[in-house]
Amino acid sequence: MSEGTLYDKVWDRHKVTTLPTGQDQLFVGLHLVHEVTSPQAFGMLRERDMEVAYPERTHATVDHIVPTDDLDRPFEGAAEEMMSQLEENVREAGIEFSHPGTGDQGIVHVIGPEQGLTQPGMTVVCGDSHTSTHGAFGALAFGIGTSQIRDVLATGTVAMEKKDVRRVRVDGELGEGVEAKDVILEIIRRLGTDGGVGYVYEYAGEAIRNLDMEGRMSICNMSIEGGARAGYVEPDETTYEWLRETDAFEDDPERFEELKPYWESIASDDDAEYDDEVVIDGSALDPVVTWGTTPGQGVGIDDPIPAPEDLPEDKQDTARRAQEHMRVEPGETMAGYPIDVAFLGSCTNARLPDLRRAARVVAGREVHDDVRAMVVPGSQRVKAAAEREGLDEVFREAGFDWRGAGCSMCLGMNPDQLEGDEACASSSNRNFVGRQGSKEGRTVLMNPRMVAAAAIEGEVTDVRDLPETEVKA
Repeated sequence: MSEGTLYDKVWDRHKVTTLPTGQDQLFVGLHLVHEVTSPQAFGMLRERDMEVAYPERTHATVDHIVPTDDLDRPFEGAAEEMMSQLEENVREAGIEFSHPGTGDQGIVHVIGPEQGLTQPGMTVVCGDSHTSTHGAFGALAFGIGTSQIRDVLATGTVAMEKKDVRRVRVDGELGEGVEAKDVILEIIRRLGTDGGVGYVYEYAGEAIRNLDMEGRMSICNMSIEGGARAGYVEPDETTYEWLRETDAFEDDPERFEELKPYWESIASDDDAEYDDEVVIDGSALDPVVTWGTTPGQGVGIDDPIPAPEDLPEDKQDTARRAQEHMRVEPGETMAGYPIDVAFLGSCTNARLPDLRRAARVVAGREVHDDVRAMVVPGSQRVKAAAEREGLDEVFREAGFDWRGAGCSMCLGMNPDQLEGDEACASSSNRNFVGRQGSKEGRTVLMNPRMVAAAAIEGEVTDVRDLPETEVKA
């Protein structure tokens, strides 16, 4: 087992006891809830006449079902019921709620970091698989199920098994047009969607250290797509500068200075022992896009789609079905693949720097006549900041639909969905059949600038071939 890693240190400091099951009981520093996975958990507490143990450590938002075009109530169908239940639950429990009327609403994995709720050395849990996002701050962040949400609400703790630690070192400097999204898609392509089972990933190396916090969040966000239980990056000055500007510390610099020594202390030791290590040359990467129906079925934009028979035997049938669904052929490249929809959003890539980079590609151009394109900011704060910089006008003038904050077309639980067999260039994290609302729909994952380029050209396009225009606030 690993020793001296950030994972070991934070785990040990939050361990309450070892349970008869062999699992460890961990104290939870931050519990995030949304409208989809929490109602049953609150109901379980009511059945037992129990109260939320630490309401001050829980924060709620609405993201999965909230409409991104019209927030007038009531919402349509089940969305209104879920929203009403969340409102009632947080009101009764005294839980802080970033609802649409606050200006703070957004995707749970966007608002936690931007409000300073997520901090290094924390244990963070949420009833959402992409909770791994928060590991970008040097936190241990886990997605949990409804029964575990109940346990956290009732006791402030959660039972878990400790995993092995794999260090994924990405060396070198990323090239032009290559972003964090390409790095994590390449990691998943190489290690597989099940390659991380039994592990947490520690992301390290020059390419990781050179990323801003938004890039680190993108990588940690998709750890779960690679099968890992969690992923994290050690905190450093990039982390601390982000935190200084958040709600938690902007008006309380003394508290910041009190906590910083702890944050620094949890970094992995120089002689830490890992259970496995993988090294990737980041300078050799091209923009990566998916050709299939899992995030692991990716390829460099100029590289050929593999023949199923050239893949490991256990991957061949999946590849054949994926190629049939996506209508691609071995030996082709994804460059030139026609698209019908461009979606710029999700908890992977809907933060302000993502929108800025995409806007530089879009500026002065128009969305292709055959494409419907939308931008869905990750939070109301991101939306407001983008509008202050005039990014909304850049997108609107090009023909994009500028929408409100939410999960949107990432999973199609609100009206933002693919129709029929539409093909979508998406900055989201998953591309399995039916993910975006249509069982015939086709999803190609890529970085935000690549989504912008596809929207303009009407097909998957190497963004490096499109000169960018600086957008000034």
